[in-house]
Amino acid sequence: MHLLQSNAIHERASDKAFAKMEMLFFEIGSNKLELKSGSYGGITEEEMIMILEGNQAELEVWKYIAELIEKSNKN
Repeated sequence: MHLLQSNAIHERASDKAFAKMEMLFFEIGSNKLELKSGSYGGITEEEMIMILEGNQAELEVWKYIAELIEKSNKN
């Protein structure tokens, strides 16, 4: 693969990972506010907690992916 293409792909992957993490930060914040206020629509509190925990786990995965992407740039 051409070096320029490789760098461009690396940058795009990094941008996507950090954008996904940012969206998850917003989603987790929203989940917490909904739980605090009790306004989470037609689902139960337990289901809302499961959604929050799922988003938190997803964030950890994306943090790991972003770390791998950043480390791969140093090689």
